Amino acid sequence: MLPDGEPTPPYARIVAELRRRIAVGAVAPGERLPSTRQIVREWGVAMATASKVLATLQREGLAEAVPGVGTVVLAQRRPRGGRPTAAGAAPPQRIAGRTDAEVLRDRIVRTAAGLADAEGLAATTMRRVATLLDMPTMSVYRQIHGRDHLMVLMADAAFAEQPLPARPPAGWRAQLELLCRLQWAMYQRHPWLAQVVSLTRPLLAPNAIAHTEWAMRAVTGQGLDTETVVHVAATVASYVRGTAVNLEREAEAEQDTGLTDDEWLRVQQNALAAALRSGAFPILSAVSARSDVDLNIDTLFEFGLQRMLDGVATLIGASGDGVAGAGERRGMPSRSSN
Repeated sequence: MLPDGEPTPPYARIVAELRRRIAVGAVAPGERLPSTRQIVREWGVAMATASKVLATLQREGLAEAVPGVGTVVLAQRRPRGGRPTAAGAAPPQRIAGRTDAEVLRDRIVRTAAGLADAEGLAATTMRRVATLLDMPTMSVYRQIHGRDHLMVLMADAAFAEQPLPARPPAGWRAQLELLCRLQWAMYQRHPWLAQVVSLTRPLLAPNAIAHTEWAMRAVTGQGLDTETVVHVAATVASYVRGTAVNLEREAEAEQDTGLTDDEWLRVQQNALAAALRSGAFPILSAVSARSDVDLNIDTLFEFGLQRMLDGVATLIGASGDGVAGAGERRGMPSRSSN
């Protein structure tokens, strides 16, 4: 109970319990604290409450958010007010030609992106970002128009991290392949990004729009009509994003279970072996017995990327420039380059 007789807020009770676990060594320095989703399940609270729990522990200097890992216990308690830098909350730097508001907005976006990298989009709220920055939530709203606006700015910043080269490689296929690999690297660095990008409601973000323009330019002049050019660009973006949506789920599962994909498969090995012994899946059983077959998210991306580009090559060949389409499918340079 609080001194005035009011009941202790749920978040405070959870914070106290996690403080106790840290104090007695139940959660050692460097080990992960429960994620927001685990707190929701274990204590039956709302996601906002779970997010406030982790924000409080970070503000107290007991924990920090680590991208791709989650919230971990610090080896040494950081003095109150010493902000963790893993979530991008570094002290603002004075940049020539930029206003204080622009610098602050960038800081907010970096902090939000770092938080999303570490704990996912569900934990990335305006209140949580404000807490990490030691500033009132309304001060964040004065710079960012709301959570949707924040997501757009985060996505635009993520696209800006992988600038497109000023001089594209020769040939449409090389250009599209380069584009896809840049996007794949972005999604791997920021697994939450695939949840923000939308094909039906495209991001009004300059750096994202530049990727669409690049894809359209790559296949313009290859004999395709305008509608087909637009559909090729959308299909390319859809393929990479569609494969990348699995990345955040994998990151969440690893945070929640503490098991990597390989470790999880080993845990499930007995159940899988029992299913295969039934004889109902002879092809899968034969494949699983081989050591030279490797299937993971990266091999899936690579295989699908080449098959998608093969399809575009066939489409370009069917448009009347059969030599260019077939030639690039074999890895030969195009007769025309952008």
